[in-house]
Amino acid sequence: MELKDILAKCDHTLLAQTATWEEIRAVCDDGMKYHTASVCIPASFVKQAKDYVGDKLPICTVIGFPNGYDTTAAKCFMASDAVDNGADEVDMVINIGWAKEGKWADITAEIAAIKAACKGKLLKVIIETCLLTDEEKIALCKCVSDSGADYIKTSTGFSKAGATFQDVELFAEHVAPHVKIKAAGGISSLADAEKFIELGASRLGTSRIVKIAKGLENDGSY
Repeated sequence: MELKDILAKCDHTLLAQTATWEEIRAVCDDGMKYHTASVCIPASFVKQAKDYVGDKLPICTVIGFPNGYDTTAAKCFMASDAVDNGADEVDMVINIGWAKEGKWADITAEIAAIKAACKGKLLKVIIETCLLTDEEKIALCKCVSDSGADYIKTSTGFSKAGATFQDVELFAEHVAPHVKIKAAGGISSLADAEKFIELGASRLGTSRIVKIAKGLENDGSY
């Protein structure tokens, strides 16, 4: 797989608590230069970033992040506010405690409400796989499939582990055909990126693939 094809599936990501506008702008510059799928940035920078990139690059942001235990009303407001500020894509975190309690109907209803608040923009649902059993992951595949969301996503990158090949394989077996897959967290090599894509991921949440592209560019390999 060519590097440009991998980059085209990357949500080039900067979600550090210490992120500054200078750093966010640099991520946007990278996203435009390397033609990534989007940049994924904190909600407080969405309007500024959208004004900066215009229509040259989709802006993705996160809500209910990274813990997922905000109220549904708060998450819906965050999603609506993000879209009003120019977000093209929203990545939300489920209520993981509800998953532990088996409150699948409540999780599905919350995702559906947030999807409506996104006003037609893409919604990706982070289930934080490292905190779940396989049975819980399979149940959440059904929740996401039934909710009208566009993607199921493995991880925030802020918990104890990120994406695994096994989780992407599990998703591919259990989500409805209309639900796409995003692998995120710990994707550090081109080989891993390519493997995730081969297993069914349509998006990758990572900053490292652009760094690899820069390194190859500097030594004349790209």
